[in-house]
Amino acid sequence: MSKTTPPQRKGIYLLPNLFTTGALFAGYYSIIAGIQGKYEMASVCIFIAALLDALDGRVARLTNTQSEFGEQYDSLSDLVSFGVAPSLLMFNWSLYYLSEVNPVLGKLGWLAAFIYAVSGALRLARFNTQIGVADKAYFQGLPSPAAAAVLSAFVWVCVELELSGVDLKYIALPMTIITGLLMVSRFRYYSFKTIPFKENVSFVWILILVLIFVLLTIKTAWVLFVVFSGYALSGIVFTVMSIKRKRAGKKTKDSKPPKPTADNDES
Repeated sequence: MSKTTPPQRKGIYLLPNLFTTGALFAGYYSIIAGIQGKYEMASVCIFIAALLDALDGRVARLTNTQSEFGEQYDSLSDLVSFGVAPSLLMFNWSLYYLSEVNPVLGKLGWLAAFIYAVSGALRLARFNTQIGVADKAYFQGLPSPAAAAVLSAFVWVCVELELSGVDLKYIALPMTIITGLLMVSRFRYYSFKTIPFKENVSFVWILILVLIFVLLTIKTAWVLFVVFSGYALSGIVFTVMSIKRKRAGKKTKDSKPPKPTADNDES
């Protein structure tokens, strides 16, 4: 009689999930720091979470340790780090003080934070359902790490300038809502997944990267805010330009005279 092989036990890959756990820890600590009034630390923790989140997937692919468990765990970690943490950071830093002006504005404050958080959850759910179907070159809607980077960099810059969230509550309110809605929008954002990193690049690109690193060491918060704010606006510009190009091409096609048929040719 042939021996039947026992079923293989499904395990959890340690290395990529360690990066995911680190990202989740950074996002959770951002919430704690924001509650304690350490807004700069809370902002930095969100960027640490984004860095670890960018590494876990690449480590999994390099070590061939991708798993369905890792994908689901990564999504839950992203919801905390880039959905809940930035919304609570904006609420604790600025939106909370709307209640001191008017009770209705106070409700709008925490509702704005909730709109951002639920938009992040919807963005992640839509992304998970489009894996393997959507165009890899573009994201539909602003990615949640980029949205979190816009808000956290804004707070970081304001802390460095010694600007209080109390004075900027009327700016923080629409900014939180708009950034959240961009995540669930249909604007197309370049994903950078099609960049040929393994191919030769121009020497100019190396100089640009060096310049970015130098600027990051001098004015980290400012560079991050400008870069990610520009990325958030790029989707709107790119989508509007593509719509205009399609309409212009359609008008040009419609304005062309029809080709003469054999019946209309003069003998």
